[in-house]
Amino acid sequence: MSIGFEILVRDGAARVGRLTTAHGAIDTPAFMPIGTAGTVKAMTPEGVAATGARIVLGNTYHLMLRPGAERIAALGGLHRFMNWPHAILTDSGGFQVMSLKALRTIGEAGVAFRSHLDGSRHLLTPERSIEIQHLLGADITMAFDECAPFPAERDAIEASVERTLRWAERSRAAFTPRSGHGIFGIVQGGVHADLRQRSAARLVEIGFDGYAIGGLAIGEGQATTFAMVEVDVPMLPAARPRYLMGVGKPADLVGAVKRGVDMFDCVVPTRSGRTGQAFTREGVLNLRNARHADDPSPLDPLCRCPACTGFSRAYLHHLVKAQEILASMLLTQHNLSYYADLMADLRAAITEGCLANFDLPEANS
Repeated sequence: MSIGFEILVRDGAARVGRLTTAHGAIDTPAFMPIGTAGTVKAMTPEGVAATGARIVLGNTYHLMLRPGAERIAALGGLHRFMNWPHAILTDSGGFQVMSLKALRTIGEAGVAFRSHLDGSRHLLTPERSIEIQHLLGADITMAFDECAPFPAERDAIEASVERTLRWAERSRAAFTPRSGHGIFGIVQGGVHADLRQRSAARLVEIGFDGYAIGGLAIGEGQATTFAMVEVDVPMLPAARPRYLMGVGKPADLVGAVKRGVDMFDCVVPTRSGRTGQAFTREGVLNLRNARHADDPSPLDPLCRCPACTGFSRAYLHHLVKAQEILASMLLTQHNLSYYADLMADLRAAITEGCLANFDLPEANS
C-alpha cells in the first residue's frame, strides 16, 4: 500500500483523520513545520517533536543544491541525516525555482535555472524532481508544478495550468510506489474558478494519494483564498487528504479547516519566532514592546512549552531586545507549540460537533 488515510469524524465540511506513513501516523488537521535545509530553524529535532509535530516539510530545491540529494542518500536519507524519526513531506522545488525569475527559463521539459548560491546551471524536470525526493526518502512526494505569480493575465495562468497538468502526468509516472510512501498532485489555476476546476478534475483522473491546493496565499487576500478553497474541495476525492500549501496565520488555518482542509505548512510561526512575535491565546504579542519589560507573567499560562513554563514575559522581552539566540529558540518552539495545540483544539471541536463556534482572539500588543 502507499500512505493510508482514514476519516474518523466529520463536522460539516471539516474532518478529523489519520494519515499513515512509513514513519508513523499523523492526526489531521495537522500543521507541518518547515525544515527548508534539513532543519527547522532555531530548533532541535527533539524540540520539534516536543511541540506535537509528527511531520515536517523539506525543500527539494535547497537540498538538491546543498548538500545534494545523492550525498544525503549516501548518508542514509533525509530522516537519518537530520535525525528526524517521523514523517517528511518534500515540496517539488517548483515554487522556489519559479521565484528566481531572472535566473530561470521555463520550457516543456522543465525549468532551466542558475543556482542562487554559486551561479551553477541546472535543469529541474518532473522526473528529476521526483528522483530527488526519492533519494531524500520523503514519505510524501509532491508533483512538480508551475506556480504562476499573482497577479497574472488569465492566458498566462491557463498556459501554466496546462503545463502543470502535463508535468503532473510525468511526475506520477516517475514516482516509485512503495509501502508508506505517496505522491500528491497540486491544483493550480490562480483565482480563476473554472481553471482550478479543470486542474482538479484532471489530477483526479491521473490519480494521486493526496491533493494539494496550490497557487494561493501569494497576495490575493484571505477572502479570495477561502473562495478558491471552496471551489477546489468539492472537486477532490473525499477519501484523500487535502493540503493547502503555504498557509498561514491562525485565522487562515481555522477558516480552511472549516472548509475541509486537512494539512498545512507555512513559515509564519518560525519566522515570527525569530522576529520577537508570539502567537498566544490572547492574540499576537510583540515581545519588542516596552510594556513587557516588567511583566513577570508567562507568555501564555495555558501553554506547555519551555518559554511559558520556565520564563517570564520580562525575560523574553530582554532576550529579544538583546538579540540573544535563545530568544529565537524559545519563541519558535512556543509558536510551533501554539500551532500544534490549535490543530488539537480544532480536532477536538470537530469531534464534539461544535466547530462552527470555534473562534480566535484578535488582541495584539
